[in-house]
Amino acid sequence: MPMLKLSKKTVLALEAVVDIAYNARPEPVQAKEITERQGIPQRYLEQVMQHLVHEGILKGVRGPRGGYRLARERRRITVGEIVRLISTLEANHDDEGGVSELGEKIVRPMIDGALANLLRELDQITIEDLCRQAEAANVAGRHTEKLDFTI
Repeated sequence: MPMLKLSKKTVLALEAVVDIAYNARPEPVQAKEITERQGIPQRYLEQVMQHLVHEGILKGVRGPRGGYRLARERRRITVGEIVRLISTLEANHDDEGGVSELGEKIVRPMIDGALANLLRELDQITIEDLCRQAEAANVAGRHTEKLDFTI
């Protein structure tokens, strides 16, 4: 059975935001680190990151120790917000044309309603929630690496 899927760019944005929330302690997370941990091409990641900065999800930090931080507390950023942001960026703003009356009056409203319900569910999930799940699942991150105190 086919499954409704989020776009690759949307999943990438979610992974990047969670990675930053999970690993930004105390310095910002560099895009290079995210690409290494998540296996994402850096040029592709940078495009998404710039959109997230522009929309106030992330804050870019310049300089040799620069990178990205969350622009707000992770409990104040929802999955639904990120999905809407990326979906809006990807939306094709011209009408496709050729939609039947049945499609226009019945099928599209049904799909729009189902998607609205999904977004309401995603609005209940915060980046904080996903970070806690990552901790519970023992997902490795920068802050979980063993420190070497040898002198």
